[in-house]
Amino acid sequence: MEVFNTWHDRKNTRSIKWDMLQDVFNTDDVLPMWIADMDFKAPQAVNEALIQRAQHGIYGYTAIDDDVKDSIVHWLQNRHNWSIDHKWLSFSPGVVTSLHIAIQAFTEPHDKVLIQTPVYTPFYNVIEQHDRQIIKNKLILEDNYYTIDFEDFEEKLKQGVKAFILCSPHNPVGRVWTLEELQEIARLCLKYNVLILSDDIHGDLIFQGHRHIPIASLSEEISRQTITFMSPSKTFNLAGLQASYVITENDRLRKMLDNHLQKQGVNSLNTMGNTALEAAYMHGEPWLEKLLVTLEEHQDYVTKMFSEQTNELTVIQAEGTYLLWIDCSRLQMDTKALQKFMIEQAKVGLNPGAAYGKEGDQFMRMNIACPREILGKGVQQIITAVNER
Repeated sequence: MEVFNTWHDRKNTRSIKWDMLQDVFNTDDVLPMWIADMDFKAPQAVNEALIQRAQHGIYGYTAIDDDVKDSIVHWLQNRHNWSIDHKWLSFSPGVVTSLHIAIQAFTEPHDKVLIQTPVYTPFYNVIEQHDRQIIKNKLILEDNYYTIDFEDFEEKLKQGVKAFILCSPHNPVGRVWTLEELQEIARLCLKYNVLILSDDIHGDLIFQGHRHIPIASLSEEISRQTITFMSPSKTFNLAGLQASYVITENDRLRKMLDNHLQKQGVNSLNTMGNTALEAAYMHGEPWLEKLLVTLEEHQDYVTKMFSEQTNELTVIQAEGTYLLWIDCSRLQMDTKALQKFMIEQAKVGLNPGAAYGKEGDQFMRMNIACPREILGKGVQQIITAVNER
């Protein structure tokens, strides 16, 4: 598809992905396939809405009105069969920002917070930076497929866990949790009165044969014990516009969250983020459907190339997201050696698996949301380096 196969030079745009290579990898000579944004232009409807807003030329204080909220309500009903109310919505610049606020609002120093590892690096930060205690429920990897160890999950909840940060879909392993898995998570969290903080930022990026189910949509009971964090930023490549929202049905919890958001001055959206969010949700679905086809094709391509041209790398099949979790254990390198190999020999900038916890030591995370030409170049560089070692 032409829109996803056109190369757009992002250098000298203050792009973290492309212009910060020296700071991140200590060299400019790597192909960046790391941080989670896409090398694709946002939907044309979004770009046109931003251009029209800019032509007005006045950027005063901007309201999040019912039209913006309606776009969210409609999107969640249409894409995820989840009916929410306007009043359940809170807003902030980003999901990680909201998670920081939520940890402060709903837990106390030294409280235990559960995560499922390996997992998105900021989950560690939002717990540790506020002097809370990390409790790990390690995911089980068997036959290149991750599942939840529910026996261990319950044992950890019994230890007095106050909150559980759910990554749904899971970053970096690419799982889209099934209805049965979510029901069991909900049952146990209700049983032990554990608050669920559900990061659903990748929830629109779901491959065929799978369906994203917001855990709060399972029942009113679990909805009242869940706070859901969402954004169009991953879906439509809008991260730099800083627009996210939080869904909380429980009035008491929402008031607590809103109070903390307000105290820290992060309870609104900037003018352009506001505009982009509405335009994306109102007009971006056809673009998204084409994107999903492209991403599945890209995953199939990487899997096929690694399988056919080297037997030392295994792609864990993602059910969603545009991030591939690659098992490099057959290379028999320690964490530092593996990172060095990818940078200096393959000359590809990936996310080291160790950043997601000890369970990721022998893995690398690859961003495949780029034109096929770039993807092919990166994949071939990795294969060549592996075969020549």
